[in-house]
Amino acid sequence: MLTIDTTETKNPKLHHFLLGSVGPRPICFASTIDKEGNRNLAPFSFFNVFSSNPPIAVFSPARSGRTGQQKDTYNNVKEVPEVVINIVDYSMVHQMSLASSPYNPNEDEFIKSGLTAVESQVVKPWRVKESPVQMECRVNDVIELGEGGGAGNLIVCEILKIHISENVLDENQAIDQKKIDLVARMGGDWYCRADDNSMFEIKKPITTRGVGVDAMPQEIVNSNILTGNDIGQLGGIEALPNETEVNDYKLIELIELFVSLEDAPEKLEKELHLRAKDLLKENKLTEAWKTLLSFNN
Repeated sequence: MLTIDTTETKNPKLHHFLLGSVGPRPICFASTIDKEGNRNLAPFSFFNVFSSNPPIAVFSPARSGRTGQQKDTYNNVKEVPEVVINIVDYSMVHQMSLASSPYNPNEDEFIKSGLTAVESQVVKPWRVKESPVQMECRVNDVIELGEGGGAGNLIVCEILKIHISENVLDENQAIDQKKIDLVARMGGDWYCRADDNSMFEIKKPITTRGVGVDAMPQEIVNSNILTGNDIGQLGGIEALPNETEVNDYKLIELIELFVSLEDAPEKLEKELHLRAKDLLKENKLTEAWKTLLSFNN
């Protein structure tokens, strides 16, 4: 394993290790203005939301790694402490990337990137019309993390208004994760797209408590077929199926497998674990447990 001592590693190399390790990162496409009213639009992938009461987002425009100078976005929010955070979807990703070019402070990235500026309702910076979600924010605080090149600045924003495109809403007026088509930043020149090919669903155990790995039979925990991730998924069940449920499932769904391998118990156990693994991929947790427990029933 490669071990990095952050106190002995030069910033450019450390920067690449950090960005290559922590991802995908959501993108804050920040619209700001200076005291003269000049518009600026720039993306930052050191960004997330950190509270809903009050609604707080934080992003970090870092000092230039080459010159140590602050970004125009930082300078603008120090003069006019307001920002619009525009969320980036796949349809505008190349325009977003173009806006990240090192244009001069008096050059308008809205015009350079071909994006449409829309007046905000409660803050001075303009919104990006093409963005599926636009957040008008007041800057509550700016926290400088260092003075050298690569040093970040935390821009703490209170979200005052959110504008959401009807095109990304479902029938319940919630944001449909399959419609919003978000993109995120990876290391180097890489991005990723959150679509059907990359997304998967895991039910969050907010009100439920899984039995945990420590309550599972050791022959399952020590399986040569199931991975640690599979074991963690199995541990999320609230209660193991009882003997009757397992026997009923065995007689209906697994009987052919048991008959064909009745004289080969080791192969039978392997096949049951392989079948359970496939069931877990389909999020059929109860069926996977019934399959695994059938071996000793």
